[in-house]
Amino acid sequence: MNITEVSKKFGLSQDTLRYYERIGLLPHVNRNKSGIRYYTIEDCNWVEFIKCMRSAGLPIEVLIEYVSLFKKGDETIDTRKNILIEQRQILSEKIEEMQNTLNRLDKKIAMYDDGLIKTERCLKNSNEK
Repeated sequence: MNITEVSKKFGLSQDTLRYYERIGLLPHVNRNKSGIRYYTIEDCNWVEFIKCMRSAGLPIEVLIEYVSLFKKGDETIDTRKNILIEQRQILSEKIEEMQNTLNRLDKKIAMYDDGLIKTERCLKNSNEK
């Protein structure tokens, strides 16, 4: 796939894909004779992984470290796993915080709904008199 196709497939700009390659998040992307990037299935798997991790809030620096360790081979498996475990814990805490915020918003909205219903009842009762 060329960069335009990958960009559309993953909803990332071409500039973002070039940036990811430039900073080492994407392993070297092959180019054809004209110098146009050609993304393999493996490259696309990396793009998908990076997009997923970024969507979850993982910092670029953490992903760079992870990819760098990946390139060093199997001796870094435990370190990479620990990075993912640590990031999972951070994400879990964020989700819990967001769930608490969502619950609070739901309660606040319900208070408005309850107040509106009471106000409407009062208006209805005063009109019937």
